[in-house]
Amino acid sequence: QVQLVESGGGLVQAGGSLRLSCAASGRTFINYVMGWFRQTPGREREFVAAINWSDASSRYADSVKGRFTISRDNAKNTVYVQMNSLKPEDTAVYYCAASGSLRNPTLWSWPSQYDYWGQGTQVTVSS
Repeated sequence: QVQLVESGGGLVQAGGSLRLSCAASGRTFINYVMGWFRQTPGREREFVAAINWSDASSRYADSVKGRFTISRDNAKNTVYVQMNSLKPEDTAVYYCAASGSLRNPTLWSWPSQYDYWGQGTQVTVSS
């Protein structure tokens, strides 16, 4: 059974940094795409970043390019997103997701393409 557990959220001032972690278990993820999404009340889930576990290729939402970096640690079966220069508009619940069937990178930003989701971790950026 696939399990994704996020951690690392919290309260930070604008301009600060946080690193979110997503510990994955339940199967081998070498052929998976791992994504980070975020959501605020009343809004749809929004793509943040995604990484192909096998070759570490990645994609980012325009809103986070240059500020966020996604990475993975094969030994720990964990995906990270390093978030720098945080802004109040980055405030959201951040979710980790996994897909074993994504082949087209242009679809990595679609929440419907992901099979498994974590419970989320709250990130709050104060101004």
